[in-house]
Amino acid sequence: MADPSTYRPRTGDIPTSPGVYRFRDEHERVIYVGKAKNLRQRLTNYFQDLTVLHPRTRRMVTSAARVEWTVVTTEVEALTLEYSWIKEYDPRFNVKFRDDKSYPYLAVTMGEKFPRVHVTRRPRSRTDRSFGPYTQVWAIRETVDLMLRVFPVRTCSAGVFRRAERSGRACLLGFIGKCSAPCTGQISAEDHRQLAEQFCDFMAGNTGAHLRRIDDEMRQAAARMDYETAASLRDDLRALESVMAKNSVVLPDATDADLIGLVHDELEASVQVFHVRGGRIRGQRGWTAEILDASTEQDLMQRALLTLYSEDPPPREVLVSTLPDELDDVREILGPRTQLRVPLRGEKKELLATVSANAQEALRMHRLRRTGDLTARSKALEDLAEALELDEPPLRIECFDVSHTQGTNVVASMVVFEDGLPKKSEYRHFSVRGEAARDDTASMYDVIRRRLVRHLEPEPDTKDEDRRRFAYPPSLILVDGGPAQVAAAQRAFDDLGVHDIALAGIAKRLEEIWLPGEEYPVILPRTSEALFLVQRLRDEAHRFAIRYHRSSRGRAMQSSALDGIPGLGPARRRALLDEFVTVAAIREASEEELTRVQGIGPALAAQISSALRSGGTTAETDCRTSEVEAAVDMATGEILDG
Repeated sequence: MADPSTYRPRTGDIPTSPGVYRFRDEHERVIYVGKAKNLRQRLTNYFQDLTVLHPRTRRMVTSAARVEWTVVTTEVEALTLEYSWIKEYDPRFNVKFRDDKSYPYLAVTMGEKFPRVHVTRRPRSRTDRSFGPYTQVWAIRETVDLMLRVFPVRTCSAGVFRRAERSGRACLLGFIGKCSAPCTGQISAEDHRQLAEQFCDFMAGNTGAHLRRIDDEMRQAAARMDYETAASLRDDLRALESVMAKNSVVLPDATDADLIGLVHDELEASVQVFHVRGGRIRGQRGWTAEILDASTEQDLMQRALLTLYSEDPPPREVLVSTLPDELDDVREILGPRTQLRVPLRGEKKELLATVSANAQEALRMHRLRRTGDLTARSKALEDLAEALELDEPPLRIECFDVSHTQGTNVVASMVVFEDGLPKKSEYRHFSVRGEAARDDTASMYDVIRRRLVRHLEPEPDTKDEDRRRFAYPPSLILVDGGPAQVAAAQRAFDDLGVHDIALAGIAKRLEEIWLPGEEYPVILPRTSEALFLVQRLRDEAHRFAIRYHRSSRGRAMQSSALDGIPGLGPARRRALLDEFVTVAAIREASEEELTRVQGIGPALAAQISSALRSGGTTAETDCRTSEVEAAVDMATGEILDG
């Protein structure tokens, strides 16, 4: 525990301007980010007598080792910078609203020549039109399936589209009428874009015009006794009505609003959001957060608004259960077209009460889950510390695994658990080459040594964020393997003089824990929470390594047919495969098409074409043989790993 007086800055050195400040711990990790209208006034409050500080604030200042600040010109700029730094540094003492799950969106890539409809959970491009979030992926796919009957927009990936374009054959959706097949020229780019715009218009809530148009066309077809067309239009109309029926009307048709309800206690907060578009609930999402500072309800609502609208634009109305303290600044960030208010009467107030009731129920369920999880995780860490004779529970554990196929394409993984939970943002991959790839022990030595070097001797030009993520010291390093792998890792520790990190290995056969230099393993009880934690770490490292290994092996198989062509290095091979996907497609491409790839000139294109067509049969056979062998390996589970 640090004494705040040891790093307290002189009062006269602290500016009185608006700004953002960061507290760092002894490892230079940012543990808290805050903003202030007056930096001097705010920061001096942290360095009072510890007995008068809020318990959470006292825990933060005694965990820190120094404080730094950045001056800005306006309070709005301070608010924006604070949010950006919280997102960047992930400080442990800040309130961070995270979705209680990853919500799917329906996106239409309007920035492409032929827009594509697809379901995604990843951040969306600014040129995309997105709808959601939704609670279930199957609900979106069911909606899209019905919509494609009326608006047959492309849904295939870029690779599938290019292959169909080269072959001149549409996919199954094109044959059954659920895609207009722009890949084969059955519809022009302009007409396909118009279809995509109609799709987006309907999803945005402008349904009446499309329903009336289809109804009129159906009646006209029936009047001229074209009953087959009329029946098809009738089915289209029913499909769209079915899509609309899935979303109940809760507010007047023209209402576009987000309703945000927040409830909290002394330890945690819960936020629920209903997205209403065209008077219908189009999506719902929820967040929970642990309160680690002295945030008020107004502060929490402000954080929730910044989290929600940091990437997605707000609707015309944002209805909240309480207004943030810095109301004018938040309104400036949301923009002039958005109205932020608390509804006081009518349907909107009643619906917001429903949203708040959902937030209350989510907080109750979260408390129940957290109580069980926290107890189990604490027990697991305490049991593991006792079994390995550690001074304190290992709050950060890193686990390493090596994977290869009969000594080729050697890769390794590093997974990170903090407080018994995976921290996927800090997972790492390693490629192992040269002498280090000769066997498992050499590979393990190489990987552990590279990890410890990054901790002890970070490169001068390494960004602060990279250093924070990769160099933060673990309490315990686990390796997947027995005495040989542990001994190899210990050599890396000894060579670099690292003595403040614990090391252990877990063997697969009997789930034994091996410690360096010990003749006999540590056997954890079969019902031990510590054993379950170690197994989960090992399995996660194994999964992460295998996934990277398969992707590396697949790329190597494709590029093997291009090896040996003079002038075609790794970067150009990768560019060719990115453009043409397969070696067969590169072989069939003309020299003019090859020169469109960056780095490929006319002379090199002629050389590639000649080499592939003259030796195509052998290269193709070798590639296919490798693919068959790999498939057999995967099917029988004979992929070797450390």
